[in-house]
Amino acid sequence: MNTELLGVIATYALTLIIAIPLGRYIAKVFKGEKTWMDFLAPLERLIYRISGINPKEEMNWKQHLKALLTINLIWFVYGFFLLIFQDKLPLNPDGNPAQTPDLAFNTVISFLVNCNLQHYSGESGLTYLTQLFVITFLQFLSAATGIAALIVVFKALKDKTVTQLGNFWEFFVKTNTRLLLPVCLVIALILSFNGTPASYAGKDAIVTMQGDTVGVSRGPAASMIAIKHLGTNGGGWFGANSIHPLENPNYLTNMTEAIAQTIIPVAMIFALGFFIRRKKFAYVIFGVMTAGMLLLLIPTIIQETGGNPAIARMGILQSTGAMEGKEVRFGPTATAYWSTITTIISTGSINGFHDSTMPLTGMMQLVAMMTNCFYGGCGVGILNYFVFIIIAVFISGLMVGRTPEFMGHKVEAREVKIAALVALLHPFLILAGTALSSFAVAHGWGAGWATPPGNWLNNPGYHGFSEMLYEYTSAAANNGSGFEGLTDNNIFWNVSTGFVLILSRFLPIIGPVAIAGLLAQKKYIPGSAGTLKTDTATFGVMTFAVIVIIAALAFFPSLALGPIAEYFSLY
Repeated sequence: MNTELLGVIATYALTLIIAIPLGRYIAKVFKGEKTWMDFLAPLERLIYRISGINPKEEMNWKQHLKALLTINLIWFVYGFFLLIFQDKLPLNPDGNPAQTPDLAFNTVISFLVNCNLQHYSGESGLTYLTQLFVITFLQFLSAATGIAALIVVFKALKDKTVTQLGNFWEFFVKTNTRLLLPVCLVIALILSFNGTPASYAGKDAIVTMQGDTVGVSRGPAASMIAIKHLGTNGGGWFGANSIHPLENPNYLTNMTEAIAQTIIPVAMIFALGFFIRRKKFAYVIFGVMTAGMLLLLIPTIIQETGGNPAIARMGILQSTGAMEGKEVRFGPTATAYWSTITTIISTGSINGFHDSTMPLTGMMQLVAMMTNCFYGGCGVGILNYFVFIIIAVFISGLMVGRTPEFMGHKVEAREVKIAALVALLHPFLILAGTALSSFAVAHGWGAGWATPPGNWLNNPGYHGFSEMLYEYTSAAANNGSGFEGLTDNNIFWNVSTGFVLILSRFLPIIGPVAIAGLLAQKKYIPGSAGTLKTDTATFGVMTFAVIVIIAALAFFPSLALGPIAEYFSLY
């Protein structure tokens, strides 16, 4: 237990050691200052020339969003057709079939929006070509999209009054060339040298200890797994994700993958402070987010190391904790840490089955995705947090009887309405989807389902409800992990979660970018003695309270019906 805990502390410490200088580097890249990666400038100029892009052409916030949404639509069409025709394309040594249109619809949207909600098994549901040219490709682009959108907000907050906020294509290209590709190269090398496959060979036949001959899937997995974590994507090359011994061979790779999925979300917080020259403000954000993480992590570790009371009543000793669904290579503490960071961040990869965790651990995973702003995904974590900052500024202004101001700009009705709509969209999508699926399970609607709703749930009662709640929460949080007792590869789940994925990705990007753009256009008001300071612990507490009230308490009734009821049923 103590050794495992030291491993978790070391993993998080290394994350901070890497993230702080990485944040400074990111700020320099997007401020146009000199960095050691400037040798890539000729490659970037070549990309601009081929694409017909003028990186010096300034855009306002509307033009940024237009570019972002247009290119994502093109990628959707591209990925969809490759998936439904993958059986007729090359690089398919194992002869995997094409995806059905509803599954391809869900898959391409899921990877386009940085969720990676996989309703298929990685090694049998895709070919090497679609793994590389759809899945890996979109994992780079979705991460770069979120970061590019955040840089627009950085630019809006940095200047006093401005309408031109840089060039989206420059932000997007530099995110890939200066950040994602170089770091992924390092991660992929670590994984490859520790046993993760990096070849194009088909299945390998091995003889098990029982004497059975089985085929083990391989492929160029290391590069995909690198961006899967660095880009907070989370989709596994193998169906078992990072539980699989080839996807996550040992404790070193486990630490590498845990650090990889955390460094950019944490680094972007420090990059904000360096970019807008308000380090104290960034420290307040970091403090609130870290407090939120610890409030979820500590109960999770306690639950998983304490064992299962139902098993304890059978007289079975659980000296290593609750081990169902966990890898003995990692143990319950490292798995608890992973399950926390993968749900507060929109990664969704797993190194232990979330469906097998203790009920309160499942609740912590759900709450992490329901709040969806403690570190968060690449770029979008701070965008989500920014919405709560605007609401907190508005409420604080009303409490002291002053017009709310943020960064020298008045926060007026238009900005607050946008923030409120974005904040309320998240619980609405989750709760409405869960209610719809619950009704289908209870009544079936009399439809001739290929998979009848009564057969969707592998677990009855409270846990079955949690499985449906988790699926929509994961989709709305762009997470991708799941309680895998749910039979989700059917038209109902593929289509319903597909639309949740679209709405919950792009509206929470559009909203914060619009708010930042509208604020940046307003006349700058210098701070005075009565100005609300947003870089204090008091404001941090206020923002945390807003997050708890809006993002957490809205879900309490659904949590009471699922994981909380399941917890009490154990006793």
